[in-house]
Amino acid sequence: MRRQQVANMYDINKVREDFPILQREVYGKPLVYLDNAATTQKPLCVLDAMREEYLNVNANVHRGVHYLSQQATDLHEAAREKVRQFIHAGKTEEIVFTRGTTEAINLIASSFCESQMKEGDEVLVSDMEHHSNIVPWQLQAQRKGIVVRHLPISDKGELILDGIDDFITEKTKIISIAHVSNVLGTINDVQHIIHKAHERGIPVMVDAAQSAPHTKIDVQQMDCDFLAFSGHKMYGPTGIGVLYGKENWLEKLPPYQGGGEMIDKVSWERTTFEHLPFKFEAGTPDYIATHGLATAIDYLNKIGMDAIEAHEQALTAYCMEQLRGIEGMRIFGEAQQKDAVVSFLVGDIHHLDMGTLLDRLGIAVRTGHHCAQPLMDRLGISGTVRASFALYNTREEIDALVAGIQRVSKMF
Repeated sequence: MRRQQVANMYDINKVREDFPILQREVYGKPLVYLDNAATTQKPLCVLDAMREEYLNVNANVHRGVHYLSQQATDLHEAAREKVRQFIHAGKTEEIVFTRGTTEAINLIASSFCESQMKEGDEVLVSDMEHHSNIVPWQLQAQRKGIVVRHLPISDKGELILDGIDDFITEKTKIISIAHVSNVLGTINDVQHIIHKAHERGIPVMVDAAQSAPHTKIDVQQMDCDFLAFSGHKMYGPTGIGVLYGKENWLEKLPPYQGGGEMIDKVSWERTTFEHLPFKFEAGTPDYIATHGLATAIDYLNKIGMDAIEAHEQALTAYCMEQLRGIEGMRIFGEAQQKDAVVSFLVGDIHHLDMGTLLDRLGIAVRTGHHCAQPLMDRLGISGTVRASFALYNTREEIDALVAGIQRVSKMF
């Protein structure tokens, strides 16, 4: 009852008016956009804020003495503070702007392995990771000889944590784990993993790309050492993301890239680096996008993360319930704690065929391996159809999806 009350705290129809793209048609059908785990649509306020800055405040940030540069710098650093508040970090120095979750994980994999790991040392990930939390570590394995190990999952799509002590060894130097699976929707018990890791002095990196848009993040309560998320999955612009890192860890790590912005002093003999967070922000930042991200965060806060979470979990539960009634339906990911993502197959219908035909009905879903091929191997399939939800989706759109699946199924 409480979930339903919270979910009704915002007017879904009024919210949808903020996203003009949701009013368009595809192949003569009303658009049903259910590909939000890949990217979300952007509200007008975000687009307006970015346009306004380009029109009136466009100048390179930091070091500029002229008025526009100072204005742009103020907006850029105000965005950093907005992010700090959003994830409840202790200091703005702990907020590093990146191009997205992928770059943030690459940054940590590169800098951490360079300074904290040697040949034979291990990083622990899981069977449900996105490629962006696998390949960067594999690259380091090729370059430095580290070992990538992975926690197994159950048939329901939950991490098997009972045996985690067997996977964390004296060679484990860092754990990097998804907060929420982009395929299964599983909400992982990252706090348990962090607790286990910290008992042995091991830092933990959390991939929050699929959780930051859907639930409150408190990095101090979570006690993670690093955390990353992307702006484009939370109603902000593409090409902007965030790496949070505890100050003591960021101080230890060497820069990821070199160039302007991240230096203190450069000479032929020696270069010294800027203080945090600028040590990790080489080159001109996307200061327009940081302002757009801050505006998206304001939008989320105005609606309320509790209300958003309740609405999306209700949609997820409703979708699961309706899909189970379809003959031949196989749902992948039935974890007790699950949110905003439903992946499935129907009978012997190939996921690409299902997705293509749903598209002709105006229903946008994602098909394929979802950048999680090791997970597909674990599930014994080549790919799935994935429907993923956002704060603007409705039960009527779920009904349209179910009707579309039934229509396509009859064709086969």
